[in-house]
Amino acid sequence: MLLAASSISLAGTGMVSANITIATVPVGNPYNAPDPNTGSIFGQVNYTYNIGEYDVTSSEYTTFLNAVAGVDTYGLYNSNMAGGGYSGAYGCGISIQSGAGTALNPYTYTVAAGFVNRPVTWVSLWDATRFANWLDNGQPNGPEGAGTTETGTYTLTPAAISANTVTRNAGATWAVSSENEWYKAAYYNPATQMYYEYPTSSNTTPGNNLADPFPGNNANYYNGIAPTPIDGGYYTTPVGQFANSPSPYGTFDQGGDVFQWNDTILYGSYRGLRGGSFNDNFVGLESSFRDPDVIPTVESPDLGFRVVLLPEPGSLALLAVGGLGLMLRRRRILTQRAQRDVRTRRKILFTKLGARLPNTSGNVAKINN
Repeated sequence: MLLAASSISLAGTGMVSANITIATVPVGNPYNAPDPNTGSIFGQVNYTYNIGEYDVTSSEYTTFLNAVAGVDTYGLYNSNMAGGGYSGAYGCGISIQSGAGTALNPYTYTVAAGFVNRPVTWVSLWDATRFANWLDNGQPNGPEGAGTTETGTYTLTPAAISANTVTRNAGATWAVSSENEWYKAAYYNPATQMYYEYPTSSNTTPGNNLADPFPGNNANYYNGIAPTPIDGGYYTTPVGQFANSPSPYGTFDQGGDVFQWNDTILYGSYRGLRGGSFNDNFVGLESSFRDPDVIPTVESPDLGFRVVLLPEPGSLALLAVGGLGLMLRRRRILTQRAQRDVRTRRKILFTKLGARLPNTSGNVAKINN
């Protein structure tokens, strides 16, 4: 399902103009039961919604930048997006094409041809919420502020950002996916009313065959065997690359490629990440894995996001929960060694970049209640 206006890539230039189309898929089956393998904590959503079929891409984000970030007041652009990090590989292909970032001489942005359909990275949660506000406001052209990036689905004020209290406003349309919205779209199988372990419609550890031959079950992650990166000199893969490996609802790349922000407040200063990345082993793809202690200002080469389209408030019908119970699948036990490996590989990545992770505690949460 395609929603919003279309995006135009200018052949041979990497420039992106016009408004964008967000391809979404419907996620029905409201009032589904939560996943019993998480202690019945995650996965229940009591309304029908649409979620991005793919992660937000560099092309889509470049259109956003060109619409609002001529004077980039809130730092929507990160110079690391252009690449040039370790081995020159850890960017997402977006660069400043011209301008000085002033009202009289605003920035314009371009995306390299090879990154047009790869996920945007180096985005914080606040960048993602501003993108959602822009969609919610109808993709306007104008400086960052009220009516473009600071109001809409989210009211972004310095005080609310500092206190990490930003939540969705009533009547919101486009939003960064919540943890439960993301989880349901990734793992819930409405045909069986059970949850898969991996967002490739499988309980078997995916491979990472770029060709993704039928019947699929592949993703972009580090398996310690295949060459890294698996797509030549690119660490990320184009969205939808693994065409035979969708989730039950028809999303792609919810496992691997890049971690994805969700807008759920976990506790204190932290928001969560889901999905794993090119830099992590198979553990990051599992439904029992969440990264629970990342502050929302963090930007890194393995972090992106996807959006949801919410129903009109008046259309939230109350539906009875079906009487079918869920069969308990085997519990997913993450070994301490696997947990350490996920954390260690992220540390190595940040070390290569001359940066450090935003926290010093272990960032793997075991869900095994």
